[in-house]
Amino acid sequence: MGHRLELIKPSVDLENEYLSFYKEWLDSGEEMYPWVIEKDPTNFNAMVQFLIDNENGINLTEGWVPDSTYWLINENRKIIGVVNIRHQLSDYLLYRGGHIGYGIRASERLKGYATQLLALSLQKAKELGISKVLLICDERNKGSFHTIIKNGGIPDSDFIEENGTVLKRFWIVTN
Repeated sequence: MGHRLELIKPSVDLENEYLSFYKEWLDSGEEMYPWVIEKDPTNFNAMVQFLIDNENGINLTEGWVPDSTYWLINENRKIIGVVNIRHQLSDYLLYRGGHIGYGIRASERLKGYATQLLALSLQKAKELGISKVLLICDERNKGSFHTIIKNGGIPDSDFIEENGTVLKRFWIVTN
């Protein structure tokens, strides 16, 4: 692939690039992953501050845990993907969300970026003191399934939602 990729914290200086990423996702009509990209970026400074506050545990919604968001950028500072790392697991996250949620913009999929994004995210999780990371994906999401396995995911018991959706659960040790 030959691209230099890195995870960076959200920054107001990448507003135009992020808005391009966001618009591409909206235009795709797909569900937004991770959940943080659902946040309306119209007031960009407020959106970035919201992400900073979440990381610091400020003004969290009842029952939510602190989380860190990073943007995956290439050497041209193009935002390729986004990852959200939950610092701990709530009862909900233990079965439906896990520690890490991530997504790659539609035009950059099937290029190996998700595998690299997850590998870099596991390093960040380790830095956050998370030694055993839980990852969860819908069984129909074959790409995410393979990405997790490539990064050392060890299958755990599945979780079946009320609507019958099967969520595959995996653990990865970061030490």
